Amino acid sequence: MTINIGIYVYDDVEVLDFAGPYEVFTTAARMHQRNSRDERPLFTVFTIGRTLSSVRARAGLKVDPDYTINDHPVMDCLVVPGGVITSELDKPDVIRWISGQAVPERVIAAVCTGAFLVAKTGKLAGKQVTTHWEDINDLKEMFPAVDVLSTLRWVDEGAFVTSAGISAGIDMSLHMVERLHSRELAERTALQLDFDWTEND
Repeated sequence: MTINIGIYVYDDVEVLDFAGPYEVFTTAARMHQRNSRDERPLFTVFTIGRTLSSVRARAGLKVDPDYTINDHPVMDCLVVPGGVITSELDKPDVIRWISGQAVPERVIAAVCTGAFLVAKTGKLAGKQVTTHWEDINDLKEMFPAVDVLSTLRWVDEGAFVTSAGISAGIDMSLHMVERLHSRELAERTALQLDFDWTEND
């Protein structure tokens, strides 16, 4: 069975916030393929934009989304990266779309300030989350119903997973590989990436 991972991209998205998870899941698919007789990839990863127009990530990297929020494959996991999210918070169609992805068979994983976009849906009320250390107080202030933690690399609340800043999205994505497949594949993926996987204590 192929697991579909969608990653939302937008103007001023933090590059490593989306590229880190992209690299983790595609590398995990490659590692799995080496030992599997199944022709189908374990993970299929694609980007989703508000439209198909190119977006300019933070520092100017141009990204062409594969799909739009109105036309994309069914996902098993939606990754919402952070970045400069001020204008995204003011787009009702984007927040509505993120909210609509919160269904029992799907996980929404937010990296860094992506937690603000998910919190704006109201679905994180009463749940534990984390974000970039610099934005902890703002998240608490803007969404007082959310229980914001400041000492963890990621927080797994089942349907919602959030990570601390930027590189912590790689740690969280490795956790998601373990959750969606196996510990062994997550460890092989981290080794292939030459990445020192920092787990929660």
